[in-house]
Amino acid sequence: MNNDMFSIPKAAEYCSISRGTLWRYVKSGDLKAFLTPGGHHRILKKDLESFMHEKGMHFPDRTDHGGEKILVVDDDPKTQKYLNKMLSSNSYHIETASDGFEAGAKTIQFKPDLIILDLFMPGIDGFEVCKQIKENSNTSQIKILVLTGHDTQENRDRILQLGADAYLAKPVKKSLLIQNIKNLLGKNIHFIKNNF
Repeated sequence: MNNDMFSIPKAAEYCSISRGTLWRYVKSGDLKAFLTPGGHHRILKKDLESFMHEKGMHFPDRTDHGGEKILVVDDDPKTQKYLNKMLSSNSYHIETASDGFEAGAKTIQFKPDLIILDLFMPGIDGFEVCKQIKENSNTSQIKILVLTGHDTQENRDRILQLGADAYLAKPVKKSLLIQNIKNLLGKNIHFIKNNF
């Protein structure tokens, strides 16, 4: 098949959305498609990528070497901005989500290697996000680093029981955060001990 043209199933796979969702976009006219003489729908790559850009979807990039993907889930815009800037400067690809619902959608679409997760957000909280990700066989391998301003033994125990891979309290030193991320992504053989 021409690489500049997609069938409905291939376009859905490229966007990391279901065929049904993609088909709804085509039927509503949000996504341009045309009929082949044989009666099959086809979508031009340029139209698909224009649509993805308009919807803020992540583009699949299999050519990058390194540059793991991190999803920052926090309802505080300042925290999002700070982490985005810091992690981008360390060659990570970053996406952000402001609540648990958005976190779920971005996890499926962006396919992060690691999620930095706040515990208390409007709607679906971090505990439920962690539980859903770790219980789903398609996402259970994603590392979850909890970063919370509500540091209690109860919160720590509860989130680790739900499958979180690491736990840090805000505010956190940049060096400690980066070290934990590297450890979780398997970049370092030796774990450093927290010096408090």
